Amino acid sequence: MTQYHQEEDMIEDIAGGEFERIPVPQSKLKGWKSFLGMYAGEHAAGTEFVIGPLFLTAGVSAFDLIIGLLLGNLLAVLSWRFLTAEVAVKNRLTLYFQLEKISGKNLVTVYNLANGILFCFLAGSMITVSATAVGIPFDMPMPKLTDTMPNGVTWIVIVLAIGAVISIIAARGYDTVSKAANYMSPIIVLAFLACGIVALNQLGVGSFSEFWNIWGEGSDPFPGQIKYTFWHVVIWSWFANAAMHIGMSDLSVFRFAKKASSGWTTAAGMYVGHYMAWIAACLLYAVYLQSPEAQALISDGQAPSVAPGPLAYNAIGVFGIIAVILAGWTTANPTIYRAGLAFQAIIPKVSTFWVTIIAGTIATLAGLFPAFAMKLLDFVAFYGFILAPVGAVIVFEHFFAKKYGIIKNYAEHANIKFNKSVLFAWAISFGLFYFISIQFDIFLSFVTLPTWIMCGVLFLEFSKKFQKQ
Repeated sequence: MTQYHQEEDMIEDIAGGEFERIPVPQSKLKGWKSFLGMYAGEHAAGTEFVIGPLFLTAGVSAFDLIIGLLLGNLLAVLSWRFLTAEVAVKNRLTLYFQLEKISGKNLVTVYNLANGILFCFLAGSMITVSATAVGIPFDMPMPKLTDTMPNGVTWIVIVLAIGAVISIIAARGYDTVSKAANYMSPIIVLAFLACGIVALNQLGVGSFSEFWNIWGEGSDPFPGQIKYTFWHVVIWSWFANAAMHIGMSDLSVFRFAKKASSGWTTAAGMYVGHYMAWIAACLLYAVYLQSPEAQALISDGQAPSVAPGPLAYNAIGVFGIIAVILAGWTTANPTIYRAGLAFQAIIPKVSTFWVTIIAGTIATLAGLFPAFAMKLLDFVAFYGFILAPVGAVIVFEHFFAKKYGIIKNYAEHANIKFNKSVLFAWAISFGLFYFISIQFDIFLSFVTLPTWIMCGVLFLEFSKKFQKQ
């Protein structure tokens, strides 16, 4: 490419304001307040309405939940602050461009495909969440905890309708959607808080000891669920957003930060969303478990539904229905948009509108199957496990390349489209620890950190070997 064309591309990037293929200039950097609201809003969302109750189905004790979440979320904040934000402010590049420089364009294409599909499945689970609220006036049978397939025509029609609306809005105007999400976030946070307070009243809680006794020493997990201990809660909550922090996806966010200390703002998301909102949603489910309907299901050996719509409606009425719809909508919309961008990197000749419609269609079809929402704890663990090791390549190169004597951004330096050091490091670490997890029935989140470390170390070793050649 000529110098003229490079400069022309640079001007286009700056004009678009996204700086996708150049470092963010000094004039466009933002202070910590710009990130505070974004993280608080993004992490008090539709997923929280499902994750909270699922902790209760896993038989957690009070100590495991309350202290475990406190520690796990702190580890997540530290990961964002000292890894993601630190790398982001040094290079000021998106994850995709940073990865392209290291691994080459062809490998990034594979990553984009995996990322896009996983985003679609996550968005699909949020369409499922919204559908449980929309279905209330239609007296729709709610999906059970063990359901995998659609449970009726009403369910299918509602999911398809919600998916169509969300996909079209995401495809037509993300700016409007993101602004609307910022306005809606305080409403959703308020709804979680109100749900928690009302649920405590419904449970007759008048002291901290009574609050503690809601979970007590824990219980047996529900049918089809595994028992969560203290370490399950800590490690799972640490890696619930593994793709974003140790997986480096949020390089794209923090490249706009003036200082790496902006990484501390993620605490707003972790302690408003992943702490207060999860516990509030858990309390809603505790109320439902005392109902005759839930007791009948339990005595029959079945797991009661964790459908967010009815849970929120029972606590705060119509406001609960609205909050669940908004929470699902504000999560699914940007997720579908991100999936569309990942697909567009693979098929650049297709317009943003149509790749987003494709992503929305996949997400809507996924939303028809309640398994993605009902098994959200497992799915989120798997999502992080697949994508997190890719971030190790960026982190280990950033901190250890000079010490290890390897060339940084090797694909760009050597003008190659496929850096086999990256592929081998990811494939060996992923394959080995996934096999260990399946073979010895080890909780997947427990092997995420060893996989991440091994991928980083192997990347350095392979790079040293292949770069010499």
